[in-house]
Amino acid sequence: MEGLTVGVDTGGTFTDIVYFYKNSWHILKVPSTPKNPHRAVIEGVMGLDKKIHRLIHGTTVATNTLIERKGAKVLFVTNSGLEDIIEIGRQNREKLYDLCYRRESSLVPPELRIGVRCRIDSSGSIVEDLSEEEIASFVERVKGLDFDVVAVVFLFSFLNDVHEQRMKKIILEEFSCPVYCSSEILPEFREFERSSTVVINSYVAPKMKSYLEGLSSVFGENKLKIMQSNGGIISVERAISEPVRTILSGPAGGVIAALNFGKLLGEERLITLDMGGTSTDVSIIHKTPAMSFESKITGLPIKVPMIAIHTIGAGGGSIARIDEGNVLRVGPESAGADPGPVCYGKGDRITVTDANLFLGRLIPEFFLGGNMKLYPERVKPFMKEMAERINFDPYDFAEGIITVANSNMEKAIRAVSIEKGYDPREFSLFVFGGASPLHAAFLLTSIGAKRAIIPVNPGVISAMGMVMADCIKDYSVTVMLKNPEVSKIELYMFDLVEKAKIEMMSEGFDEDSIVIERFVDVRYEGQSYEITIPFVSNLKAEFSKAHTSLYGYSLNRDMEVVNVRVKATGITSKPLFPEIPSGKDTPSKEAFLYFKDVYLNGKWVKCKVFLRDALLAGNIIDGPAIIVEYSSTVFVPEKFVAKVDNWGNIIIEAET
Repeated sequence: MEGLTVGVDTGGTFTDIVYFYKNSWHILKVPSTPKNPHRAVIEGVMGLDKKIHRLIHGTTVATNTLIERKGAKVLFVTNSGLEDIIEIGRQNREKLYDLCYRRESSLVPPELRIGVRCRIDSSGSIVEDLSEEEIASFVERVKGLDFDVVAVVFLFSFLNDVHEQRMKKIILEEFSCPVYCSSEILPEFREFERSSTVVINSYVAPKMKSYLEGLSSVFGENKLKIMQSNGGIISVERAISEPVRTILSGPAGGVIAALNFGKLLGEERLITLDMGGTSTDVSIIHKTPAMSFESKITGLPIKVPMIAIHTIGAGGGSIARIDEGNVLRVGPESAGADPGPVCYGKGDRITVTDANLFLGRLIPEFFLGGNMKLYPERVKPFMKEMAERINFDPYDFAEGIITVANSNMEKAIRAVSIEKGYDPREFSLFVFGGASPLHAAFLLTSIGAKRAIIPVNPGVISAMGMVMADCIKDYSVTVMLKNPEVSKIELYMFDLVEKAKIEMMSEGFDEDSIVIERFVDVRYEGQSYEITIPFVSNLKAEFSKAHTSLYGYSLNRDMEVVNVRVKATGITSKPLFPEIPSGKDTPSKEAFLYFKDVYLNGKWVKCKVFLRDALLAGNIIDGPAIIVEYSSTVFVPEKFVAKVDNWGNIIIEAET
């Protein structure tokens, strides 16, 4: 068992652990320990620690710290007159018709926002230097303040960081606390987004540092790697200094797994659907995952590269309710893990999981491999009471809950496909997460996708993706060039590429295993936002093509290159996807368990139940059918057929 690569994904309810050994994947789900997150990781891999070559970890520590507002006390240092930029932000009103709308409050209270007299202009020249008198005044003002960490953000520091670096040196000498400069974290323009990103990085850094140092003391810093939001892995050292890059590390793992499964199956166009207990994450892959360079978490902008993942409050634990107009709503509120759905034994509010169980689509004795007890008898009185309030039959009402949840997920899929210029009919749906396989076939009909691909062990796919992840580092700089010559852009690219190669080699990659990709952010002159496109010789044609795809038109106008970007990928060795034994069209007697009554389309139907572990390549299952396994349950409705491919994936398609 030497040289194991282990993937660990910490979620709100379970911590998923996977590794590849002796031509097969091994999985384990253990309860998460939110009060002490690294305990579940250590306990989960107990017995493997001495045999681990690499442990790749996707963590929610930074995310939860931000969402729960339990981070460090940040001192925000900026130019005099810009102290309140992180409070003022943009003038966008996200909920236009909500009269009670309030923006999220700033992470930094007014008393911890300090302005310093110094200024660099838009050309990078010093207009007002940082004087000794101003430094002395700053030190005196700050001495009586209570803070843990400092975020330094000066105007145009991406062109000239001399003032930021000098301020960092002073703070380290006088206060001996961590300092994060915008020129090191995000050397790009747009001071509000840059300030927000650096403040968030500073806010979550101490907790992330404590967490990762705790894990490093057990596994060793060289073995431990951290999953980023961009789908790549980084060292513990960089994750500690730039934890903002790990905000969506868990969901990113699932997209990377989908990418690798797609390569195996020859599928270049995938829509990923990850439905868990609380939320559903949706993303799109068109040869490569769609990327976003500006996202929001709890209303706060984060301007670092992330896989573009659209999240909605539609999970197995999403609560069904009847609103003031007697209309059925599902989510975004969730029952969570405690008390959880009604069928878990404690909850008293009907959820999507309860509806699936009530309709016969979940089988209690096979839930989590039979390791978690369900209480179906608790569901009926709650379901009946809700249904009677709007004069519905309880079973029709439960089916309505599923329909509403499916509609919510359909909207999310359209947001990442149609609204971005992609036709979902040209894509396959890659389905994972514990709850998604129960809903996959219904979504095929509504969005018109070609097929649904359900991998083996769909409930732990995000952890599996971490084992498949490469090492990725992103570099950028703002250049603001109008109709530039390609040679001029190449000058900026050269410095970033050289930096990328040096850092990737320090991670242990040789030049042959490093892939360098070049991009530019381009806009028409006068536009406020830009599009990221590959750096090619004919930039104008490439930009026009991208603009037309997104917005339906292009313009005969001067263009402006705003940012230059470099993505460096260190290619890692990947585990194999072992093929499974072949069988006949009809599943074997060992795979078939029994018949079960399921409520579907307003009537009860006889449904075959199969054990997924006993299915063979080539098996074909006509709906209605249920396929059970440890981490999930697959539902195949009427007029759909499920086929098992050579690697054990279940392919669901509409009958022809």
